[in-house]
Amino acid sequence: MNNKIITLLLAAFIAVGATAQEVDLFKMLDEETRQEDKNRTDYTRATFKTTRIINGHSIENTPKGILDLKVSHRFGMLNQGAKDLWGFDNARMRFGFDYGITDKLMIGVGRSTFQKQYDGFLRYKLIRQSTGKRNMPVSVGFLSAMMIKTAVVPDDGINKNHFSNKLNYAFQLIIARKFSDNTSLQVMPTVVHHNRVPEGSRNDVAAIGLGGRQKISKRVSINAEYYYVLPKTRTVPLDSAIQYYNSLSIGFDIETGGHVFQLHFTNSTPMTESSFITETTGQWGLGDIHFGFNISRVFVIGGKKKNRTAKTN
Repeated sequence: MNNKIITLLLAAFIAVGATAQEVDLFKMLDEETRQEDKNRTDYTRATFKTTRIINGHSIENTPKGILDLKVSHRFGMLNQGAKDLWGFDNARMRFGFDYGITDKLMIGVGRSTFQKQYDGFLRYKLIRQSTGKRNMPVSVGFLSAMMIKTAVVPDDGINKNHFSNKLNYAFQLIIARKFSDNTSLQVMPTVVHHNRVPEGSRNDVAAIGLGGRQKISKRVSINAEYYYVLPKTRTVPLDSAIQYYNSLSIGFDIETGGHVFQLHFTNSTPMTESSFITETTGQWGLGDIHFGFNISRVFVIGGKKKNRTAKTN
């Protein structure tokens, strides 16, 4: 009987010791995992699906070695009625090429039918949102763009033949945060410089842009952007009968394999920063709304495909 009691006591002590060792082992593993997490930096990806929200730029860059072909259409205004098929008889277009020199630096060029503009830009991602060892709550990027108007303008006798009069510039800081897998927001302080302006106008126009994305399914999201131009800096139109308004756009992103379709409604006819921010003539309340779309298609340029990725950073 005594031997049985002793055996049971030894078994109990062994079980308790094994349990304590197991608990200590799990505790050590948890501490090691937490330490590894602290030493690792996880960068946020896909704050937006493409490099554009609608008209304006998003925080996303085209990755290194990736060429992004973008085709954008803006049909006529919906209030043109049935005779113009609610704007479908008229359209403006821009096509462009964006290329990632590095994962942080991208360049782009484009051509628009509006004022026969050519545009080029450079974008650099200064800061990336991250967690872990390097904890950064936002991503920050910088945009520098130049636009050239090549459409013939009426001769008003004021240096019309000077090439510099056709140039406009835009400088923008992009501050973005991905709050969750479904929700992203960004703020875009912007300055647009016109080399030539009507008498009484300022050359520099200041604006604040707001943009957002809300996913409603795995491949579909609602996007919106709004640019508020500071009233004291707003350009005065050459034609006194025209008035400029703030740009407001709402639409959907639809991802289908290698393509991203963006369907949207906007009161802006042009599609370059110097124009849609400062020269929007449409009013939502009067039905001056364009239906339009952007199509994005990416291609791997150079190098081995297995070492490249078309995913946004």
